[in-house]
Amino acid sequence: MTKRLTLIALLLLITFNLYPQSFTVKSVLSYPFPSELIAATKGSKIAWAMNEQGRRNIYVAEGPDFKPLKITDYSYDDGQELTSLSISDDGKWIVFVRGGDHGSREGTTPVNAASLPMAPKVQIMSIPFLGGKVNVIGEGDNPLIAPNGTQIIFTRSGQVMTSTIEGSTPAKNLFYARGSNGSMSWSPDGSKIAFVSNRDDHSFIGIYSNPETPIQWLLPSFSKDNSPRWSPDGTEIAFIRNPGDGGSPDSILARKHVPWAIWRVNIQIGIGKKIWKAPETPQGSIPSVAGGANLLWGADRIVFTSYEDGWPHLYSIGTDGSQQTLLTPGAFMVEHVKLSGDKKWLIFSANTGKEKDDIDRKHLYKVSIDKADMQALTSGKGLETLPVITGDQSTIAYLSATAQQPVLPAIFNVQTKKNLLLCENLIPEDFPSQQMVTPTHITFKAADGVMVYGQLFTPSSGLRKKAAIVYVHGGPQRQMFLGWNHMDYYSIDYALNQYLVSLGYVVLSVNYRLGIGYGYEFHKPLFAGAQGASEYQDVKAAGEWLIKQSNIDAKRIGIYGGSYGGYLVALALGKDSKLFAAGVDIHGVNSRFSNIAIERELAPDAQLAAQKVVTSSPLTYLSTWTSPTLLIHADDDRNVPFSQSVDLARRFENKKFDFEYLSIPDDTHHWMKFSNAIRVSEATADFLNRKLSLKKE
Repeated sequence: MTKRLTLIALLLLITFNLYPQSFTVKSVLSYPFPSELIAATKGSKIAWAMNEQGRRNIYVAEGPDFKPLKITDYSYDDGQELTSLSISDDGKWIVFVRGGDHGSREGTTPVNAASLPMAPKVQIMSIPFLGGKVNVIGEGDNPLIAPNGTQIIFTRSGQVMTSTIEGSTPAKNLFYARGSNGSMSWSPDGSKIAFVSNRDDHSFIGIYSNPETPIQWLLPSFSKDNSPRWSPDGTEIAFIRNPGDGGSPDSILARKHVPWAIWRVNIQIGIGKKIWKAPETPQGSIPSVAGGANLLWGADRIVFTSYEDGWPHLYSIGTDGSQQTLLTPGAFMVEHVKLSGDKKWLIFSANTGKEKDDIDRKHLYKVSIDKADMQALTSGKGLETLPVITGDQSTIAYLSATAQQPVLPAIFNVQTKKNLLLCENLIPEDFPSQQMVTPTHITFKAADGVMVYGQLFTPSSGLRKKAAIVYVHGGPQRQMFLGWNHMDYYSIDYALNQYLVSLGYVVLSVNYRLGIGYGYEFHKPLFAGAQGASEYQDVKAAGEWLIKQSNIDAKRIGIYGGSYGGYLVALALGKDSKLFAAGVDIHGVNSRFSNIAIERELAPDAQLAAQKVVTSSPLTYLSTWTSPTLLIHADDDRNVPFSQSVDLARRFENKKFDFEYLSIPDDTHHWMKFSNAIRVSEATADFLNRKLSLKKE
C-alpha cells in the first residue's frame, strides 16, 4: 500500500508540474563566454577575452598545439569589459581596452556597474603575449598597433593619440583635426595613417604622414566618406561615399534607396574617381548587417557586401570597377567576413548547409576573391561564427557552439580539415549541458501571410497540457539560432529559455520580420517599427500558433523580451492581453511618440506617418493592458533610456494598475555585472512561473 501511494504521489507531481527542476538559473548561466577572438598577422598566434561569471581575462594560444594560456588576472566581477584586442605584428604584445560598454553608443564612457566609490576609467593597456606586467597606456579607445610593433595610436575625445606600446612615455596627441576622428588604418609600410574625420553632416578621409606635413584630405566633398582601405602597395585608397545630411524631406513610409558608391584615389597625386555605384533600388542600399559593406582591397580585386539580389552577399570588382562578380549566390546571408593574409580568398559565416534547418544555424565557408567557388569548411548540427585566419594561413580560429554546448573558441586546421575545441575545462562541473533540450526549427504564417520563423523548445516529459512562453529577441536586426548564440546578450536569453523548459514550459523563440537571415523582404518590411509595427503580427502569430497545439494550455501563454523585444512585449500586453496572460518587459521602448517631428518643410506623408506612430506605441493601448506585467530596467542604459520605463511605470500608477518592477542602479543595457544577469533572469523566470503555473485549490 505504501509503495502504491508513493507511486501515485510521484505521478501527481509530474502531472501538476510540481516536480522540481534539476538545475538553477545560476548554474545554467555559469558558462564561460569568449569574445574578441583575433589572430596575429604573422605566425599562428591567437587571443581572445573570456568572461567567467563576470571575471574577464585575456587568453592566448599558439600553434601547432594551441594550448590556452590565461595572461591576465582580473579575479573579481567589477563590470569592466575587455575589448579591442590586437596582437602586434612581431607577436610580442597584446593591446586591449578595459572598461566602457562597447555594445552601446557610448563605448568610451566609463561604466560603474559595481557601484564602486571610485569611478572606473576606459583605458588602453598592453601586456606581453605570454603574460607579465599589464601596462596602462592611458584613457582612450580604439587602439591600433603600428606595423613596427613599437607604437600605438588610439582615440581620445575625438582626437588621435600616440604612445609607445609598453607605455614608457606619456601618451600625446599625434595630430589635431576638427571633428571626431577615428577609423584609423596604417599604410602597409607603416609610414602613413588613413583616418575618417566625422563632421556631423559630412565627413572627410585624411592621411597623416608626419608632424611636418599637413593633413592630406582625399577628394573632400559635401558627402560622408568612410571605410578607407589601402591598396596592397600603399599608393592608393578605396573608400565608400555616402550622401551628406540634408536635402528635401522624402517619404517616411515608403522604401527608398540610400545611395552609396566606391571611390578610388591615388594618394601620391591626389586624383581619384568613382569606380562603382550601387544599384538605385532599395536592395542596393548598404546592408545593415555585421560589417555593413565589408569593403576590402584584395590582391587584385575589391570586395564588398551588397543586398542587391535580395540577400546580403559578397561581390568583387576589378580595381577599375569592372567585372562585377557575385561570389556567394544562394538563399542565405553572409556575415563575419575576413580576408586572408595573401589577400586571395575570404572566410565568412553563412546560414546555409546540408541540413534542411541550417537556415537557423551558422557554418564557415571559404571563397576566392575572383570567382564563385564557395566551399564549406564546417557542417552539421553546430554553429560556427566569427572566424579569423592566422598569419601563416594554416589555421582558422572561430567560435563554436551547439544546442547543449555553450560558445567556446575552436580551431580548424586548413590542411587536415580537423577541428579542435578549446577551453572545455572552463565549463563548471554543475553546468547542466546533459539536461538541455534541442530546439526545433518551425515556421508559421502571420495574419498578412508573411512566413515567420522560430525555434521551439519542448520539455522532454510531462503528461498534461503545458503553459508556454514566447521569447522575443531584441535588435531588431538579429537572428536566434538552434543553439547557443555568439552574442553574449542572447546567450543569456538562450540559457533562460533552457531553464524555463526545465520548469516544464514550452518556449517559442520567434524570429520576427525586421530580423536578419531570411532575405531583404523580411529584413526591411514596410510599415514596421514606428511606421506601423507590422512585425508585431509575427509575435501575435507565435502566440496563436501555440494555442492551436494540442499540448498547450491556451489560457497560460506568457511572453518576455528585452530592448526591441521589450517593445514588442509591451505591444503584446497592451493589444492582446486576452492572448498573453503575463509578460516581462525588459528595458523596452514603450513610447514611440518621440518619433513625431514637426518640421517647417514636412515630408509628403508626414501626417500619415504621425498617425502610424500613435498606433505603433504601446502607450496607446494602456486601456486594454490588463495582463500582469514585470518591468525591468538598469538606470545607466545607453541604448534605451531609463525614462522609457519610468514613464510607463508612472502611467501604470495613475491607472491604478498593479505591476511589478526591478530597477537596477548603475548597470547598462548589457548586464555588465554577472550578478545582475542572474538577478534579471531569476526575476523573469520567477514572475512568469508565478503567473502561469496552475493555481493550487
